[in-house]
Amino acid sequence: MVIQAIGSFLPAAVGVAISPIPIIAVVLMLGTPRARSDGPAFAAGWMLGMVAVSVVVLLLTSTADTSSSASDSVNWVKVGLGILFLVLAKKQWSSRPAEGEEPEMPGWMQKVDELPPGKAFTLGAALSGLNPKNLALTAAAAATISQAGLGTSDTLIAVAVFVLIASITVVGAVVFYLVAEDKAKAPLASIKEFMAEHNTVIMMVILIVLGAKLLGDGFGGLG
Repeated sequence: MVIQAIGSFLPAAVGVAISPIPIIAVVLMLGTPRARSDGPAFAAGWMLGMVAVSVVVLLLTSTADTSSSASDSVNWVKVGLGILFLVLAKKQWSSRPAEGEEPEMPGWMQKVDELPPGKAFTLGAALSGLNPKNLALTAAAAATISQAGLGTSDTLIAVAVFVLIASITVVGAVVFYLVAEDKAKAPLASIKEFMAEHNTVIMMVILIVLGAKLLGDGFGGLG
């Protein structure tokens, strides 16, 4: 059952993992004098944000029984999230930079080098738990775990696996830097540039694929 749940939420976990903005943010932090404190703080906040969202969704979707109405509620959540993803995908396409135009990054990125560890932690939590795209992806994964009907221990395992997969890029970048600082700088900088240049396309593709999957799963469950 746990394996099936992991297989079902794997696309959402990968979608969170390759979200460009948090990857760019953590790489920027790793290029500052506070890299060895801000990087781990950001990664910890990033993981905690996903855990918090997952717990809230699980509590909201869990019921005392496995009634069909409870299952239908989760399926409708999936349908709603699927529609939301497609709307966000359209928004991404509409806001794409023109040919030859530099992609616009959030203003807060210019102040990353000024953040103390506490604010780096808060930023990590906000990007995973409050950013609309990552919030929706995490909520979709938690709804899938809830619908799997797992016991408490298996649910915890499933949430832990989701968070680990979804954090592999952010946490991996931090670990790479801490273990091999000199070797990490060049490849991390290249990843940052690629993500910044293709941010819109990457997120649009993720949202279309996951939106279609969630709509299929939701309507399939309702049928």
